[in-house]
Amino acid sequence: MELKLSSEDAAFRDEVRAFIAEHYPQEMRVPNPETDLTKEQSMLWHKILHKKGWIAPLWPKEYGGPGWSITQRFIWEQETSRAGTLPPLAFSVTMVGPVIYTYGNDVQKKKFLPRILSGEDWWCQGYSEPGSGSDLATVRTRAVRDGDHYIVNGHKTWTTLAQHADWIFCLVRTDPSAKPQSGISFLLIDMKSPGVTVRPIITIDGSHEINDVFLENVRVPVENLVGEENKGWTYAKFLLGNERTSMAGIGRSTRYIERLKKIVKAEVAEDDPVSGEFAKDIARVELDLLALEATELRVVAQMSRGIDPGPAASLFKIRGTEILQRITDLTHRAIGNYGLALREIPASENIFVPGPDYMHTVSEKYLNMRKLSIFGGSNEIQRNIIAKAVLGL
Repeated sequence: MELKLSSEDAAFRDEVRAFIAEHYPQEMRVPNPETDLTKEQSMLWHKILHKKGWIAPLWPKEYGGPGWSITQRFIWEQETSRAGTLPPLAFSVTMVGPVIYTYGNDVQKKKFLPRILSGEDWWCQGYSEPGSGSDLATVRTRAVRDGDHYIVNGHKTWTTLAQHADWIFCLVRTDPSAKPQSGISFLLIDMKSPGVTVRPIITIDGSHEINDVFLENVRVPVENLVGEENKGWTYAKFLLGNERTSMAGIGRSTRYIERLKKIVKAEVAEDDPVSGEFAKDIARVELDLLALEATELRVVAQMSRGIDPGPAASLFKIRGTEILQRITDLTHRAIGNYGLALREIPASENIFVPGPDYMHTVSEKYLNMRKLSIFGGSNEIQRNIIAKAVLGL
């Protein structure tokens, strides 16, 4: 199954490829851009795309989007992921931005949207709490009205890149007497506010990507409430739909499979019985990836006709993350004893690391990718959504 491109779309694809090749910053071409770059380095591509007018493919043109068709958005996603570019910060552009322009008031749109597009404001997501991860309806962070402010107290966790953030969008409980989903509001909080504390969580791969965020008597202006009080669950579901739809990751998985094949060819002898097992495993994951791509193309075709993807967002999240986990697992197995080297060592440290260069980040990626089936709503939760929405169970 192929997406047949018009001559205009084919020309657009060629323009995208040429633009990436010419303008993607050399400083960002590192093994693990998600964790190896400084905040300033990670924003270089963002600023280039903003200047070009391509920073927010999903946004309507009236709010600063490029005005692309569904097919052009798909082409952009495929070409950037295949090229391995670091995408613009999802919490800003993909998540909170669409919530603000869809449900926010005119003052909020004028204040926040231009700074999201330019990269002046870095956002993080305050959803998960200890004991309230996949079951977001049980959030306990409280926001109590006090005149023109809310007083917020609570603890958010697994907050990705909060150490860099200027703002955090939070789910907070504003009516503890209401049913769980009915008493939640969507609040925008300045990370520089007194009472906000960020503490690092070092993950098993040795990186600092996630954090605890503590909110102690934080005063938040009522004007930072998005939409209506106690209607935050509606906005939260809207945001998660955007997040999960982008998790298919076809381009990234395709790139990782090609890397896996090269490693297996270099590290596993053809006459080794293990070679045949790797060939079978790679073939299986390639077939699953092709099936997922065909599903994505079908949904793209439906969306271009105005049909909502519905529970396909959950399907993309499940299959996309499982496929990428299997690829990184196979890659880790293929490098054998070299897998004991956990972290990429910067050249400036002048430390010898055994094995070819392609070995040095395999273990880190394998360990880091274990999170994929948990964040964004665990895959078990996604299966429940599909069972209810599709099968009527």
